[in-house]
Amino acid sequence: MTYETITTETQGRIGVLTLNRPHVLNAFNQALMAETKIAMAAFSADPAILAIIVRGAGRAFSAGFDMKESATRDLSDINDRLASTRTNFDFIMQFWDCPKPTIAAVHGFCLAGAFEVALACDFTVAAEGTRMGEPEVRFGAGIVALLLPWMTTPKLAKELLLTGTDQLDAARAHAMGLVNYVVPAGQEFERAFSLAQNVVASAPLSVQLTKRAINRSYETAGMREALLAALDVDLMIGMAGNPEKAEFSRIRAEQGLKAAIAWRDAKFA
Repeated sequence: MTYETITTETQGRIGVLTLNRPHVLNAFNQALMAETKIAMAAFSADPAILAIIVRGAGRAFSAGFDMKESATRDLSDINDRLASTRTNFDFIMQFWDCPKPTIAAVHGFCLAGAFEVALACDFTVAAEGTRMGEPEVRFGAGIVALLLPWMTTPKLAKELLLTGTDQLDAARAHAMGLVNYVVPAGQEFERAFSLAQNVVASAPLSVQLTKRAINRSYETAGMREALLAALDVDLMIGMAGNPEKAEFSRIRAEQGLKAAIAWRDAKFA
């Protein structure tokens, strides 16, 4: 299949999915999410593929969901917003739910929804200099997949999410248990591929059932219910009017996204 927003390839028994919108830092628009769903389903169904790497083209893994596109969509109806929110949630969680191990190779920017994708993957390799975080609270938005509290301690999760920082570096992310390896810039895919080779060299059924068992431990502890409850909160935030969101949207519409982000971050300088 020919894709417009991603590329796929196979290297031995490893599937490689590359986010390919480098001109917008691989932001997740509707087309990219739809094509990724198709590609992930194909990799999952292919018995020759035993591990999947996701990476980004250009100077970033991804800046998250495409705010320019979302600004053009009318989501004033709660049912439309619910459907959109659930689509975004399912896009992230497909990497967690995939029966085969998933590995994120991140560099540059890995922010907001992209940070959640990296958390949803089974392994994450980060290049030095990668900038991570979730800035949603800074402009009145909600968090789609609230995975962070399940991946680190409550205090660290609250520090990142309640301050809305997008300045988390790879070294601290590693110390927090959010990243498996930190490597020199440009070597993240090579390290991810080496990790994938070790996965595919193991017994496939054992690997897949063990992943299922580990995930089930979190599910039994209530993770899925907690994530869906948090998704309801995200929906409420999206439907609620607040001055921060209104001002951010106004500046974005009149002056562009860069100006809106500059306004958002000015008081945190």
